[in-house]
Amino acid sequence: MRNGLLAAVTIAAMGASAPLMAKVSVEEAQRLNSDLTPVGAERAGNAAGTIPAWDGGLSTPPDNWREGAVEVDPFPADQALYVVTGDNLELYRDKLTDGHRKMIEQYGPEFFMPVYQSRRTAAYPEHVYDKFRENALTAELLDNGNGVRNTIMTSPFPIPKNGLEAIWNHILRYRGEEVSFRSASATPQKDGSFNPVVNHYDYFFAYSEIGTNLEDIDNKIFYLKTETIAPTSLAGTITLVHETLDQVRSPRLAWRYDSGSRRLRRSPNLAYETDLPNASSLRSVDQKDMYNGAPNQYDWELKGKRELLVPYNAYRLHDQSVRPADVIRPNHINQQLARYELHRVWVVEATRRTGIGHIYDRRVFYIDEDSWQILVAEEYNDKGELWRVSEAHNISYYSEPVFWTTMEMTYDLKADRYYIDGLDDGYPAYNFAPGYRGNEFTAAAARRAARR
Repeated sequence: MRNGLLAAVTIAAMGASAPLMAKVSVEEAQRLNSDLTPVGAERAGNAAGTIPAWDGGLSTPPDNWREGAVEVDPFPADQALYVVTGDNLELYRDKLTDGHRKMIEQYGPEFFMPVYQSRRTAAYPEHVYDKFRENALTAELLDNGNGVRNTIMTSPFPIPKNGLEAIWNHILRYRGEEVSFRSASATPQKDGSFNPVVNHYDYFFAYSEIGTNLEDIDNKIFYLKTETIAPTSLAGTITLVHETLDQVRSPRLAWRYDSGSRRLRRSPNLAYETDLPNASSLRSVDQKDMYNGAPNQYDWELKGKRELLVPYNAYRLHDQSVRPADVIRPNHINQQLARYELHRVWVVEATRRTGIGHIYDRRVFYIDEDSWQILVAEEYNDKGELWRVSEAHNISYYSEPVFWTTMEMTYDLKADRYYIDGLDDGYPAYNFAPGYRGNEFTAAAARRAARR
């Protein structure tokens, strides 16, 4: 690890302009090899001993897991230490987000939070840690904050100085080079009835490809193709997205093939507050992956760190035997399958800029210090009322060391309904090496696939 940091320092020193572009000093960057992890988290545990020290994360799969299989629970013997309910809410109030407190008050006693031993499982390949160290020395925001430069592969700012840097760390966090998987989404009715929409996802993360640089990727972060498998009325619908780095200079490119019209059309409005397709107006496009897209509609403030109870190590929700009907309940998911742990999170507040028409006036994001993954988000309306609460339930994947969501949901506190994505109905494990060449993600390729 020390050699990796020294190599990064050498690279930065080779160019005369490097010191002007460096976001942190060499001395600060050294912290990524001492009191901070390579990702920028505090390496030590907390004073109370309720958050452990980081020891490298879950970098080795459990012995009972086999390549190609769905991830198994690495902690099958864990039992809940305690359960937060309406009866003991005041005892844990300082460890809860405003959103979770509201969920307990509004939906208790059915909504409760089982709390387990905190395990800092997030881990990444060593070459990703090397890039964290290099990015720390070179990455910087563009003048308008709508993009970054002198960065590649993973989060640009492991030692963030402001809210924009922190949200870019989430947007550009490492999720592997490519991945293919199938999952279902649903928008349950108030009585818990639901009709799942099954999609197949193919991602190619150009930004994270080994050996690439920003000039090679043509302002692209990733390419995404989704194909709807069920229900029959939607089957064959294809969405193609080219996600750009600076979306103000070069907006997101999106196409949609409707099996009814049998035409592939550009979708220029697939961004910001637009309703997420098949979400029954319960989630906006920029809530996919908890937050995505250009940050230019908000002012971003880094509020610091807090120790909070957040979704983590959601292997019970990820379990291959768990079906959508086991998860979905009226108003919220089956909380018996949820797992919460005490972790340190960065708190970032986004306030809508004057003159912007987004449906959310204010948003608060709680970002995992060990992965830069948003774990919880709160969305407020024009009246300043808490409107929606979003959760990301995450695991560490095994075939590629990646900490990423297995299930996401947005709870609408006004409609008493929710949107959920990541439901598994016996689908294969995520494939982090499908072998894409890149030409699978052109509009012509999507058109050919639609006609098959």
